[in-house]
Amino acid sequence: MSAVCLLRSRCFLRQVLPGPPAAMRRQYSLDVSPPLLRTQGYVDGRWVSAASVFPVLDPATGQEIAQVSDCGPAEAKQAVDAAHRAFHSWKQHSAKERSLLLRKWFDLLTLHKEDLAKLITFECGKPMKESLGEIAYAASFLEWFSEEARRVYGDIVPSPAKDRKILLLKQPVGVASIITPWNFPSAMITRKVGAALAAGCTVVVKPAEDTPLSALALAELAAQAGIPAGVYNVVPCSRERTPSVGQVLCTDPLVAKISFTGSTATGKVLLKMAADTVKKASMELGGHAPFIVFDSADIDKAVGGAMASKFRNSGQTCVCSNRFLVQSGIYDRFVAKLGQAMDGELRLGHGSEPDTTQGPLINTRAAEKVVQQVSDAVSRGAKLLKGGKRLEGSFMEPTLLADVTTEMLCTQEETFGPLVPVIRFDTEDEALAIANASNVGLAGYFYSQDVSQIWRVAEALEVGLVGINEGLLSTPEATFGGVKQSGLGREGAKYGIDEYLEVKYMCLGGLKP
Repeated sequence: MSAVCLLRSRCFLRQVLPGPPAAMRRQYSLDVSPPLLRTQGYVDGRWVSAASVFPVLDPATGQEIAQVSDCGPAEAKQAVDAAHRAFHSWKQHSAKERSLLLRKWFDLLTLHKEDLAKLITFECGKPMKESLGEIAYAASFLEWFSEEARRVYGDIVPSPAKDRKILLLKQPVGVASIITPWNFPSAMITRKVGAALAAGCTVVVKPAEDTPLSALALAELAAQAGIPAGVYNVVPCSRERTPSVGQVLCTDPLVAKISFTGSTATGKVLLKMAADTVKKASMELGGHAPFIVFDSADIDKAVGGAMASKFRNSGQTCVCSNRFLVQSGIYDRFVAKLGQAMDGELRLGHGSEPDTTQGPLINTRAAEKVVQQVSDAVSRGAKLLKGGKRLEGSFMEPTLLADVTTEMLCTQEETFGPLVPVIRFDTEDEALAIANASNVGLAGYFYSQDVSQIWRVAEALEVGLVGINEGLLSTPEATFGGVKQSGLGREGAKYGIDEYLEVKYMCLGGLKP
């Protein structure tokens, strides 16, 4: 079992893109204020060391940037116990008190956004501009749920009997295990933890082994904000110790809820482990997003949406467009304009360089997977228009394939890399059949200026999020979650806090009419 997103897992124009081998040779140093560079676990308000450590590497260079405590089952159990003890007092805090503490945490994230963004860039590989964007996004969930904390309303229901009153109360479920991926190492924590703490739950966070530094920095700021000891705990661990730590977090009877973002395969393993104690679970799992461009679309806007959706974090997001479906009437023009945009806008390099737009993939296995998909597609008749090669380390050329068919591997499994496979279609029904021929359904995108078609396609797409003439969707005000095997439950919006609440029915009888 792994508690991270399982990886479904030379410049293509040398004169335009700076070669990543130079980034591999150059020395880069992580420079953040000492209080935010934490390398121990955080349990019950204390920084705790483990018997051993594991390295955190810069994926752009392979250089070690820190050694972090390798927590095991014992530390995980200590964290669960601490969270359980803290729950009994935290749930008694008023909604306003919890709201104010979350707001202080939000303010601190905003104040330290530069340092927090550097941590993301060095442990995850994102360009600084994207890392700063993630910190703003991460902070927005603390702000949103600080406000939602005061809006957990119950109901008074008209009774069928004159001598009774019916009340429905919402109460926190208890201790929540939060297992998060490496591709958004701050935002995936706050999107879950913000809702949990607002509801009155306490948490144990198990960050991805590739990106523990962001989770530990959030713990430091939580302490500074005044979040009580035991309410927010972090148990970082290596890949080798992930199964045993995950076992504790998913089976301990004191844990009432698990929330996981990662691959569908790992999500199924966690659900099986949680089943024995019938834990409440929410799962944000794998995606395979279609990006459909109809003949009526504004091609320039569609190209812009494709660039934003595909190449954010070098294609390593669960809502990245994975299959590009373009109608025959505009196919050639779209592909040509998309190639031009790739030439003009994409720059490979270390994320700390100001002109970098494309960092490395998280590790060499990720790059190898993209190469495998490209090789498979070309062997089956696809045309390689740009890129296609793996560079030094885990850098991968942004790649454009034309004449792609549904038999090719890149249309059947999530890529998690900078690959654009473009399929030609003739009719709306054909596009929908291809788009929905997947056992997952997280996000989908399409471009059209036909209002009737917009309604038909938006309702017909079997996904949890639909972008209509828009390539970037996520916001704390809206729900996030999928259908089919893309998961269970919803995060964000007014519904996100419900994932951490139970409804209790109270019947007050014996009243005199």
